[in-house]
Amino acid sequence: MNHDTYSDAYIKSILDEVKTVAMVGASANAVRPSYFVLKYLLSKGYEVWPVNPGQAGKEILGQMVYASLDDLPGVPDMIDIFRNSEAAGQIVDQVLAKGNLPKAIWMQLTVRHDEAAQRAEAAGIKIVMDRCPKIEYGRLSGEIGWAGVNSRTLSSKRPSLKSGFQHRGLAGKKPG
Repeated sequence: MNHDTYSDAYIKSILDEVKTVAMVGASANAVRPSYFVLKYLLSKGYEVWPVNPGQAGKEILGQMVYASLDDLPGVPDMIDIFRNSEAAGQIVDQVLAKGNLPKAIWMQLTVRHDEAAQRAEAAGIKIVMDRCPKIEYGRLSGEIGWAGVNSRTLSSKRPSLKSGFQHRGLAGKKPG
């Protein structure tokens, strides 16, 4: 797969399929990107399992923090990597060695490891690199346009809004 560009359908399919996210490199610091991505994903109905050995046993945004992927309560649908590219390769190898595979591995902005991506794809895992699920969700749902950001999507249709806070606007339904 070409990891320089992703189709909207590919990104949307991942965001729609996923219900649980293990966030490797989650931070308790409210100014860190992983903190506000965690907060955003929680607000959209995802179950997020923060992974940070320095915060293990504590909570971030009401979610128990785990020391490693081995300590999670189950197999997450997606692993979101907030670590550098070298660490991302090691994390992918650790996931592949375990055998219980997630549906997707998502590497955050500036994080890319093509060889690890090839290994994961060979095992049937969807891969996204150098992207942020918060940004992609907001862009695909039209939500990012509310802040005046170009979503690269033109439409003369007004977005259909449900009453109350918008949850999982991509699939048009609440997670079940």
